[in-house]
Amino acid sequence: MKDVSIADLRNVVFMGHNGSGKTTLAEALLFKLGLNDRLGKVDAGNGMADFSEAERKRKLTIHAKSFSAGWSSGKGNRKGIVFFDTPGYADFFGQVIAAASAADAALIVVDANSGIQVGAMRAWKLCERHQIPRGIVITGLDRENADYEKALAGVRTAWGDQCVPVMRPSSDLSAVRFLLGQDSEDAEDQEVLNKLNELAAETDDDLIEKFLEGASLSAEELNTGLRKALCGGNFFPVFCAMPLKDVGLTELLEALDMLYPSPLDIERKDEQGEIINPASDQPLVGSIWRVQSDPFIGNLAMIRVLAGTLKPETEVFNVSKNQKERIAGLLEVNGKKQASVAEATAGDVVAMTKLKHSGLCDTLCAPGLKVGLPPLQFPKPVVTMAVTAKTQADEDKIGTALARLIEEEPTLKIERNDDTGEQLLSGMGDVHLDVAVEQMRTRSNANVLLSTPRVSYKETITATGEGHHKHKKQSGGRGQYGEVYLRVEPRQPEDEETFVNAIVGGVIPGNFIPAVQKGVNEGLQKGAMAGYPVTNVKVTVYDGSYHDVDSSEVAFKIAGARAFRDAMTKAKPVLLEPVMTIKIITPEQFMGDISGDISHKRGHIIGMEAEDGMQVITAEAPYAELHAYSAELRSMTSGRGQFEMDFARYDVVPANVAQKVVEAAAKEKSDDE
Repeated sequence: MKDVSIADLRNVVFMGHNGSGKTTLAEALLFKLGLNDRLGKVDAGNGMADFSEAERKRKLTIHAKSFSAGWSSGKGNRKGIVFFDTPGYADFFGQVIAAASAADAALIVVDANSGIQVGAMRAWKLCERHQIPRGIVITGLDRENADYEKALAGVRTAWGDQCVPVMRPSSDLSAVRFLLGQDSEDAEDQEVLNKLNELAAETDDDLIEKFLEGASLSAEELNTGLRKALCGGNFFPVFCAMPLKDVGLTELLEALDMLYPSPLDIERKDEQGEIINPASDQPLVGSIWRVQSDPFIGNLAMIRVLAGTLKPETEVFNVSKNQKERIAGLLEVNGKKQASVAEATAGDVVAMTKLKHSGLCDTLCAPGLKVGLPPLQFPKPVVTMAVTAKTQADEDKIGTALARLIEEEPTLKIERNDDTGEQLLSGMGDVHLDVAVEQMRTRSNANVLLSTPRVSYKETITATGEGHHKHKKQSGGRGQYGEVYLRVEPRQPEDEETFVNAIVGGVIPGNFIPAVQKGVNEGLQKGAMAGYPVTNVKVTVYDGSYHDVDSSEVAFKIAGARAFRDAMTKAKPVLLEPVMTIKIITPEQFMGDISGDISHKRGHIIGMEAEDGMQVITAEAPYAELHAYSAELRSMTSGRGQFEMDFARYDVVPANVAQKVVEAAAKEKSDDE
């Protein structure tokens, strides 16, 4: 950042539950730091942070965004801050993960009225998993029923006694007191200051000796020690602010500068475990944490510089793609505002234009350097819908529109289901997919329809069955003849082959056996019950007959397919359905509703445990019952529950349910005919 040294730069990601005040805090800071000429408000839809049409329409943050600003501290020196506003809505948590990877520390926003919510818990776990230094800011103190002490107690209950307040609001909420560097005779303040001195002293042998002897730590020793404690995960400062009234913002900036790490304080390692030196004179290393579409420039790749210096009109190496890349220009992006910059160093977040090969999560290095970064782990999608073009004209646009979405959003997935022939769009929730469809329409002029996808049922057998078919056709000239006897049985783990040729005596010549197998394979694609693929079946061809003149490959293929179908009907066929393992995290008061709902969905609970003040339910349920579970869980838990879902296995469909599936398949077949 221009005129700001790396040591004076702070890079902070705002995280928390939806509605906790992250964007309100961001908007207040944007106004405070002079990036915006007015105080933007989420409810009014006039903010600088949530500027897209979709965000203003829904009044929630959809995309993570970074903002960069310089400011003058109370001591007169120039400081810099890069802060990220991230979504709190669970559907867009992938954006939070990406932004957190580009930050040096986190600030978890907690509303004084609502207290700790599931979004804050999820953010905390993300920070724990990646060892991200973090603090907490309690906001909304000026709202009705807000209680600072209750909120602070909730923070300490959830995350431990190492959460220590470094600010306190005044009794009339007109100001906040920054406890560090202040003299106070208040007993509660003294207790807090003693705790802060103890945490700082524990980071250094000399300091702990000094502390135990009863001597006071100097201001520099205290600040340095607390920063080390924060980086080591042993101290989580608690701040407070009322952003809309500009109360506590100056103190918050000063506290972040005093306690939070600079890029020089963070030890980042590559995939090999080697430390990356962040100094500006070192070789370049940077990570692309977001790709966003600009209607005038095209795609902008947002990069966090981790080491060295990045300049326009230079060549870099994309380690992830093993490609050379030329940097055309660099932009500092603050909302819709863009400004060219001459260079970027460690801690800076800038946008690169006109890249040909680079995309989301790629690592860029100086030519000749190949530094790989640990890959980001994004959650698996939990909602899947079939996507089809609305009109024939949209059919040609849908591929490009979907590709653009996947470039920008790490938790959207597109795939084709070979069993059903449908193109599937998967995401983190119904709102996630609705936004994706809206973006396809507004950006690519592609109108699509979403529908409940077909379930990938399969068929198998539970007994042995004998099948026979003689294909004999004579209609003048050469006829067709082929006769096949075969046996089907459940395939055992030790069975190496699924198709066994047990013909003896040449009753079916060897050159026709491959044709029989083709017919069997054809039958495996469409089972006898409802036309679904057949699995876990062993087929043995053991008898048949042929004609010297009329037999052909086509005849034996038809005979093989029909003999297989005949055998399947006699082998007690059953329908199989995909069963999913679901992990649900919820406040305890919703346990009864969730348990009852799982039972109603033909599921069963396989485990329960408490985790960080929440209840974790592990259950299994058929995929057919879970298409709308994201919305249902949100409704049951007032938006406080979340879940993950993974494929577990295929299991037998109960007879009463299977009958409905078979009838539906038969009706669909007759409608098509």
